[in-house]
Amino acid sequence: MKQPPVKSTGYDSLVASIGVLLEDGRKQAVTTVNSILVRTYWEIGKIIIEYEQNGKERAEYSSQLLKRLSIDLTKRFNKGFSVDNLERMRRLYLIFKNSATLSRKLSWSCYCLLLRLDNHSAMRFYAIESERNDWSVRELDRQINSMLFERLALSKDKKGVLELSKKGQVTKDASDLIKDPYVLEFLDLEGSSKYSESELEQKLIDHLQKFLLELGRGFMFVGRQQRMTLDSEHFFVDLVFYNRILRCFVLIDLKVGKLTHKDLGQMQMYVNYYDRELRSKEENPSVGILLCADKKESVVRYTLPEHNKQIFASKYRLYLPDKDELRRSLNRLLE
Repeated sequence: MKQPPVKSTGYDSLVASIGVLLEDGRKQAVTTVNSILVRTYWEIGKIIIEYEQNGKERAEYSSQLLKRLSIDLTKRFNKGFSVDNLERMRRLYLIFKNSATLSRKLSWSCYCLLLRLDNHSAMRFYAIESERNDWSVRELDRQINSMLFERLALSKDKKGVLELSKKGQVTKDASDLIKDPYVLEFLDLEGSSKYSESELEQKLIDHLQKFLLELGRGFMFVGRQQRMTLDSEHFFVDLVFYNRILRCFVLIDLKVGKLTHKDLGQMQMYVNYYDRELRSKEENPSVGILLCADKKESVVRYTLPEHNKQIFASKYRLYLPDKDELRRSLNRLLE
């Protein structure tokens, strides 16, 4: 169909402006619908609990009640009222008794993932981080499966674990950026017996969005194989990022073999170079991370300065961590 004639001046900007308004409107509509749905399910959970408590029903009867409710509600309102979903609504109210603590941004699908968790501290942490970072359902599921809360908590004391559950991950200094181990299961390298550092680097570039999610908040990719020349000799940093929260460069070197004191010394040189040649006065000192398949804690401890705050060595894993092992380690920390 022939389009009617219009003035060409500024027409593209007009279409773009309308497009932005429509996209924003649709996003707000989805957010509003999700918020209303979660609040409605919370209210349903509350009514079920109050009915049980008023009748002083036993736990065995609760399951029969949910089965009957599921049949009757499904007849009237179709989908969404399975016994499992009704139990989630019930659990939602039990855990978030103050409705003000419910997020306006998280969808019911996100809450379904959170409600699978037994650890209420972890549940609150993931709710905060999911809202703060605008994680999709898939991203939230991945962070839960990679045991992000436990991996961060194990680097802190009891007070720090409590802070995680109340405030989420707070980035105050370089050590707050570090995880140990980093989980890189998305690279699909676990079944490969041999791979080089360059192949590992390429895989990380191919899955850069997922790697940024694993690195955490505030990371921006700068480049790979960043060259520095000292006395006519060239050196290359595998991966360079910038963290906008700490306002510093983050240099990453990859080691598929055992970490040595020479590797640590080389990273110290890289960090010194960036601090003296590339860092501006307004920026914080650069951070270096050696991402390695194997490391000896004693080598790291005695190679780096006693009060080191810039160079870190962390293992990487090509598979999701053993959940029971991490939970046991965290429980020992909290004893």
